[in-house]
Amino acid sequence: MSARDVLVVPAPAKVNLFLHVTGRRDDGYHLLESLFVLVDLADTVTVARRDDGAILRARDVPGVPSRDDLSVRAAVALQRAAGVRAGATIAVDKRIPMGGGLGGGSSDAASVLLALNRLWALGLSRAELAGIGLGLGADVPFFVHGENAMVGGVGEQVTPVSLPRQWLALAMPPVQVPTRAIFAAPELTRSTPSAKINVFSVGYGRNDLEPVAAARHPEVAAALAALGGAAGSARMTGSGSSVFAACENAETARDAVLALPKGLRGLVVRTLARHPLASFA
Repeated sequence: MSARDVLVVPAPAKVNLFLHVTGRRDDGYHLLESLFVLVDLADTVTVARRDDGAILRARDVPGVPSRDDLSVRAAVALQRAAGVRAGATIAVDKRIPMGGGLGGGSSDAASVLLALNRLWALGLSRAELAGIGLGLGADVPFFVHGENAMVGGVGEQVTPVSLPRQWLALAMPPVQVPTRAIFAAPELTRSTPSAKINVFSVGYGRNDLEPVAAARHPEVAAALAALGGAAGSARMTGSGSSVFAACENAETARDAVLALPKGLRGLVVRTLARHPLASFA
């Protein structure tokens, strides 16, 4: 196997600066409006071309069968959509916690799509790859497009936005929050009005999923209280469990992380101007 048959690519995490649930379709899918911002915490995805058509994982992921692995599903979906006979072996070195609302699985899937588009010489556009990605999860098109963005609808509406880079303090409680259960909660607010502006302050809006996750998972409530006490305010990202606080500089973010109680993992991250693969073709 030559170097041309293997690609090693990053898969960065994201935070939702706000996340509003604006409605629910007849098919049960929720309509969202959220400001997605990439951060410099990332998984590493290695994709190797195979000639036998098989899509394989290089290693098992505890608790995640191969058929449910978004990286594998992304490769299979692309293979079917493009009608290619080539296969791939996929390895993901995880740094983004699973079930933390940071989009790790969706980002891994997007990076697989981008890498295989090159390895298999498909020449598909980002829009075409995003369309395939939408069938895998609502966050995947955002990562495929590669820009910080307002994301709407069920994830298919991605509008790039330019934002100043920020330092964030992250608190990552040791619990995985099941996204489906949060969206299925009867008490979830599903009628937040659509935003009428396109320039947002740091504290704009809220995360409609946060009260539900915090009520059902005490670890999330504790992380919000701890980071909020250390940094002045904190907000959950995605469906949880991770929470973040915007900070003035790296030192302030570091102090907030150091103030977290023992047993609550913290990390200082910085938002990215764009995805590392934004110009990848």
